[in-house]
Amino acid sequence: MIQLKNISQILVALISIMVVSCNGDDVDNRPVLEAVSAPEMTLPLAGKEYVLTEENANEAADVFQWKPAAYSANVVVTYTVLMDTKGGDFTNAQTLATSFDASQASVSVKTLNQAAIELGGVPETAQDFDIKIKANVSGGVPMETEEVTTISITAYSGLVNYAFTDWYLVGDATVSGWDNNKGNQPMFRSGTNPKLYQFTGYFKVGAFKIISSLGSWIPMYGMGEDGGLAYRSADADPDPANFNITTAGYYTFSINLQTLKYTLVAYDASAATNYNVIGYIGSSRTGTEAGWENDTAMTPSTFDPHIWTATISLFDGKGKFRANNAWDVNWGGNTAFSGYTANGAGGGDIPVAKSKYKIYFNDLDGSYLMLPNQQ
Repeated sequence: MIQLKNISQILVALISIMVVSCNGDDVDNRPVLEAVSAPEMTLPLAGKEYVLTEENANEAADVFQWKPAAYSANVVVTYTVLMDTKGGDFTNAQTLATSFDASQASVSVKTLNQAAIELGGVPETAQDFDIKIKANVSGGVPMETEEVTTISITAYSGLVNYAFTDWYLVGDATVSGWDNNKGNQPMFRSGTNPKLYQFTGYFKVGAFKIISSLGSWIPMYGMGEDGGLAYRSADADPDPANFNITTAGYYTFSINLQTLKYTLVAYDASAATNYNVIGYIGSSRTGTEAGWENDTAMTPSTFDPHIWTATISLFDGKGKFRANNAWDVNWGGNTAFSGYTANGAGGGDIPVAKSKYKIYFNDLDGSYLMLPNQQ
């Protein structure tokens, strides 16, 4: 007598064969999706002029409209409104809006302005830009408008208010050597007290000081007496003494510009993880919640594997850092622009304002520094 277990196995095998057969038939009989006609821009009209003002940043600059693309089957189409410099090839185009199965999209003044600035627009100067629509469907067969629409935009500066001073390491103990404008490592500023700065990282045997204006030796801080800082404010001022590193390794260097004190103490990095991948993720990546779906990879320092950088255009939103494209190891913060452990960095989502940023991240302690208004 055939056992029940054997009967079950036979039934499962027969069902599997039928499913595979049906799936094969479905694939063979599936109609081939073909592009019939490309989308066509209807508004704005060519030559339209936009004079943008910061006071109206959150208002709609315009509603961009187009005649939908046509395909040989009924499919959901994703439309992207793209902008490039006049005559550009759209390789580095800016995305103004994305629309799902709709033939129009509202574009804010702030979005249009930032796109113009990102494409090299000069504030308060009228410049021409090309607009086109790209249609995408699942399975491929993308189409684009056959002709671009050229518009004129007078942008405003679009700069984010950033009322902070940054301080950079310089010296043969650091990544830049004694070059005052060669990828100098910035210190991470407290998110809760703008007078506090800290950097935990690798130092070679040698010396260093700190400067705030790359390419200039003033202003500068060096080592003073009794754990104090010595300030140099003019070229005529004497050079302050160096901070000295006698043994190569990891240290935490902290300064307090309110008390004019510093500390330089050894840091045990022996148990620290060396990550292969660190990325930035969040709604500020795309201006939508879809930004939480994947990362923008950061670049590790060849001098110190725990320091990561990226230059990226971000939108209004929030973000975090995470390792290995997964959530089991991640870092956040509660303060815009900067933070380090107990001073802004933590488990929250970092608030971000729309701008182009140079981002620094330290996986040893979760420190972050996000410098806006990059060119």
